[in-house]
Amino acid sequence: MSPKTVSFNEKKLKIFTTNFTVTTKQGELVEILSLELNASYYDINTKYSASLPNFPLNYLKCRTSPIVSEVYMYHEFISKSYVSLKTNHGTLNLEIYCNTVIKASENFIRLCDKGYYNGTVFHRSIRHFMIQGGDPTGTGSGGESIWGKPFKDEFRTNLSHKGRGVLSMANSGPDTNKSQFYITYRSCPHLDTKHTIFGKVVGGIATLSSMEAIETDNKDKPIEDIIIESTSIFVDPFKEADQELAEEREIEAEKRQAEEDELRSLKRPKKKEEVQVFRSGIGKFLDLSKTTVSKEEAGSSSQNKKSKGTYGFQDFSIF
Repeated sequence: MSPKTVSFNEKKLKIFTTNFTVTTKQGELVEILSLELNASYYDINTKYSASLPNFPLNYLKCRTSPIVSEVYMYHEFISKSYVSLKTNHGTLNLEIYCNTVIKASENFIRLCDKGYYNGTVFHRSIRHFMIQGGDPTGTGSGGESIWGKPFKDEFRTNLSHKGRGVLSMANSGPDTNKSQFYITYRSCPHLDTKHTIFGKVVGGIATLSSMEAIETDNKDKPIEDIIIESTSIFVDPFKEADQELAEEREIEAEKRQAEEDELRSLKRPKKKEEVQVFRSGIGKFLDLSKTTVSKEEAGSSSQNKKSKGTYGFQDFSIF
């Protein structure tokens, strides 16, 4: 079964709708048939992933009622995002792959937006390998995703730990991504398909070199704190998409309200005409003033009666 893609917004997102079955978190099977914007949603996984190439399945969403088959999803953000990490050793400018690695990108950007990383330290640095941060506890065992739970890996065949400055999710095993991330000091191809790559350093390589030069203890912790002082988001396609989707929902809600109002007006019973009483007793509702025959009408009626032909005996000899 081939998926059907319907254009929803050419610039930012598309709507995916098709008829296939998905399994919800509660293990319920739901058949997806059509689109619904005005609804509550939660994440689901599909058993037909093979028929959905390049679709971020973690963004496929279903209405909370398992008997209602209506879905929408974010798909193919045209723009990437750009984030700046201001540290006490300089600034790192990052390009975020929102167009291909949606879940990890959204997690990172939304955490930055809420100031989650502000004041946190890079707790682990290994020269010629990578530097790791994103843990508010500074221990390497803390941190939460924007959803409050781990999320799945997103491996892309066109992305590899090649070169200096690759940005990836740190994890403790498959599908355990939270808030921690790392930036490579050099190529690390052995990390491919083990860690989700979702961006790269596009500015501030000198800052990265300064961070790498700091000595560490026997547990790879920098002896001098490397602190993320603040984060700035230059492009946030997720916020733009949320705004556009909210506008579409509002338009749809207004349209539905207008249709419901029109339907109600058609069903509204007609106002009964008041019956006038002309007298008491039998025939009280009859208006005799309208039923009185005038003298002219009476005379005309009498003449008509007289002029009518009669069937008497006649002389038939003329025939």
